[in-house]
Amino acid sequence: MNYKKTSLTILGAALAVLGAAVPAPAQQSNMTFFITSAGPGNGGDLGGLAGADAHCQKLAEAVGAGAKTWRAFLSLSPIDGAKAVNARDRIGKGPWQNAKGVVIAKDVDDLIKNANINKETGLSEKGDITKGRGDTPNEHDILTGSQMDGTAYPAGDKDQTCGNWTKSGDDGTGARVAHFDRIGIADTPEQKSWASSHTTPGCSMASLRKVGGAGLLYCFAAN
Repeated sequence: MNYKKTSLTILGAALAVLGAAVPAPAQQSNMTFFITSAGPGNGGDLGGLAGADAHCQKLAEAVGAGAKTWRAFLSLSPIDGAKAVNARDRIGKGPWQNAKGVVIAKDVDDLIKNANINKETGLSEKGDITKGRGDTPNEHDILTGSQMDGTAYPAGDKDQTCGNWTKSGDDGTGARVAHFDRIGIADTPEQKSWASSHTTPGCSMASLRKVGGAGLLYCFAAN
């Protein structure tokens, strides 16, 4: 009898059984929504919309979801000759689901009115829970530059997009952010909105961290 061959056969069978008993990993390839596990790292300067979208795409590619076209949920303000861009108009039609397969919204209208985004469902591209109020550090501020309906702020309003996502200083501009965990310091609609909660005191990383942020983004598959 070939004991060496027999032992290898038994070992292979045992490993196959153990492998079958291990739960399958999250299917990120089917993911169509996530909160970035990290921001680009330069405060409110994201390199414009193109830079923010590229950041979403890069993180998605790292977990096997790069076949889709990813867009950051960000608006542009009509400042310095730029045209307004509404975040809601650039993320596709839906439906969207997180890394665990939980549906976030079936379409844009559902997203704006009834989004299933909270501490349990606001997962990163890796399927991890994002730090919110009560965690250390609290990173529940998500950059959006948007009003609660996902549209840009009108001309004449204070810039809330850090110069349309090109500034990282504290020169009087700020960024509109949202609380993904729907927890705020006051019982008002904006404090509990997933799309628009408050404005940061500046655009530097220090200013974002001061009020509970890390320069994170919402990313949606647009196709």
